[in-house]
Amino acid sequence: MSGHIYDVVDLAPYPRPEPLDEKEKAEATDALLKWLLRERGLIAAFSATPQKKRELVRGYMNERPAHPVSREILALQDRLFWTESLERGIVSPSDIPASDGLSLWQGDIRRLAADGIVNAANKGLLGCFLPNHNCIDNVIHSAAGMQLRDDCAKLIAAQGHEEECGDCKLTRAYNLPARYVLHTVGPMVRREVTKEDRALLRSCYNACLDTALEMGLHSIAFCCISTGVFSFPQAEAAEIATGAVMRWKLRHPEAGLHVIFNTFLDSDTVIYKNILKHL
Repeated sequence: MSGHIYDVVDLAPYPRPEPLDEKEKAEATDALLKWLLRERGLIAAFSATPQKKRELVRGYMNERPAHPVSREILALQDRLFWTESLERGIVSPSDIPASDGLSLWQGDIRRLAADGIVNAANKGLLGCFLPNHNCIDNVIHSAAGMQLRDDCAKLIAAQGHEEECGDCKLTRAYNLPARYVLHTVGPMVRREVTKEDRALLRSCYNACLDTALEMGLHSIAFCCISTGVFSFPQAEAAEIATGAVMRWKLRHPEAGLHVIFNTFLDSDTVIYKNILKHL
């Protein structure tokens, strides 16, 4: 991939560290919190429950701009975050029933050990900066680690402008079970869905699938792009998603790509089930 934009980031498999026991988890959380507070010019002089401390670590990381981190701190973060990934439980694509290379799976996308998971990003591509916000952009960045924001910043710097709606960028997934995260910016619906909105959402799916093919991925999990704070109606978004994937698969029969539609809300699951049973 010489001369490719991805030359600015490392896409080699990320090593898995040794998991931590409960005592080590508490110590790692304390050390990360102390480091984050010191970076902000503050002193860690308070007591709190382990859960509260972990929330503070996530919140401060969410607010932290892209900036190099020492190997020692990253090693500490990686052991804690990978331990949490193991505790959430890892789901292999091979464990999810598929029909013609299509699957529907409801659950936490952070658990999927797919070759790639899709993140509904914003145009800055740097993740969500709101502390502990539960949008998928924040959730994915918070579980992957600080390296994810740094990689995204390098990609944005390399292309020289914010991410265009309907495009796709790929990074390692770091401390998530997946190999890669595919970041795509969906359309934001203002008052009503326009023809351009539909075309841009379709482009998100095509761009991610094209990137998956280029990178030789065998499985990809799509979140429900643009249906959260970007306000794309759930049912129409699902119709566009399934239609785009089906048409892409017909154009690329050689890909053999396992596509997983990942839902979190019960309402989205019902919508996708009704669509997929007619395909």
